[in-house]
Amino acid sequence: MSEKPRVSLCLLGHVDAGKSTTAGHLIYKTGGVDQETIAKYEKEGNEVGKTTQKFAYVLDNLKAERERGITIDISLWKFATNKYEFTIIDVPGHRDFIKNTITGTSQADVAMLVVDASQGGFEEGISRGGQTREHALLAFTLGVKQMIVAVNKMDDKSVKYNQKRYEDVKSEVATYLKKVGYKPAKITFVPISGWEGDNITEKSEKMPWHDGPTLLEALDKISPPKRPADKALRIPIQDVYKIGGIGTVPVGRVETGVIKPGMMARFAPSGITAEVKSCEVHHETLDEVGPGTNVGFAVKNVALKDIRRGDVASDADNNPAKAVTSFEAQIVVMNHPGKIYKGYCPVIDCHTAHVACTFTSIKQKLNRQTGKVVEENPEFLINGDAAIVTLEPTKPLCVEPFAEYPPLGRFTIRDMKQTVAVGVVKSTTKEE
Repeated sequence: MSEKPRVSLCLLGHVDAGKSTTAGHLIYKTGGVDQETIAKYEKEGNEVGKTTQKFAYVLDNLKAERERGITIDISLWKFATNKYEFTIIDVPGHRDFIKNTITGTSQADVAMLVVDASQGGFEEGISRGGQTREHALLAFTLGVKQMIVAVNKMDDKSVKYNQKRYEDVKSEVATYLKKVGYKPAKITFVPISGWEGDNITEKSEKMPWHDGPTLLEALDKISPPKRPADKALRIPIQDVYKIGGIGTVPVGRVETGVIKPGMMARFAPSGITAEVKSCEVHHETLDEVGPGTNVGFAVKNVALKDIRRGDVASDADNNPAKAVTSFEAQIVVMNHPGKIYKGYCPVIDCHTAHVACTFTSIKQKLNRQTGKVVEENPEFLINGDAAIVTLEPTKPLCVEPFAEYPPLGRFTIRDMKQTVAVGVVKSTTKEE
């Protein structure tokens, strides 16, 4: 077992920016995937007529995706740098899949934003309808404070490793990231070719003008994430499996606390309790699993249908998680075409849950920069407004105050297939 700190890395960026290819290359170069597998994918790729996707194939090895050439579910992959063991959460870039993006992003420590530098490709990704903006915003709101920007496709014939094009793309992305809330001075930009492998693990001879780190070096330079192990256990459930001979196995990332066999787990919002039989991480059975790790844990006498994505597992004997009847939140409206009134009922995405919630009151409008109240009980909210609101879930939901359990207290508000607002939970009213 390597004792390197574990870090979750999510890949963000527009659909054809080259996220999967870049990640595939990283994993391939750091020993995650052997030559044979790559050769096999290349052969299959040739048969389908998509040679340029051999590295992406490494990540997109789900059959349905191969034919469409798009990443759909969140795939988990591992690779190691000198200091860390990374788990890549490859996140889909298509508009229709933004829900999956949110689930993946909410579990990440570091985001890598892959930007397409090619003529036309960059402009499309950063345009109003492109996903580069939306993904960056999601990452920031969901608390992913560390970001690396990979300026990809430097090998494209419209770019030809040109320094000026790289600088232009970099300054435009930096300006946008600053608007979102990131500090551009703290973000590492790396010009790469995910396809050719330039600046991924070795410095590229084709870009002698770049004096910064390679992608691997940039990943090695991040600050280790802090993990609250002394807090009560919280595991937002991502998936639930039925495994022969083992039984029902929920899977999710331990956000706070520690899970061990023998513990009585309580699932919210349902209130079901069950004994934990065993815990498994990457096919290894462990005696205890702490924060930051994706774990599968077998539970006794619980049917598969009783636990679902969006539930939260906790320790029944230590401050267990509960359903909330309502919660107060601070939100920022970013992308709503009209006015938001009391009674508005969009979908709230919080940790792995996606539940429609009703705005039962709009209490205060705030100044975004200072947080001071500028208006009590405003009639409506529009783009750019920050506000304190009360939300009521339309079906059972478990969220926690951001101050106590950050990963369970950040959320995004979706409507019309896009993120209209983002927010944090201030306080909750729990079911008795």
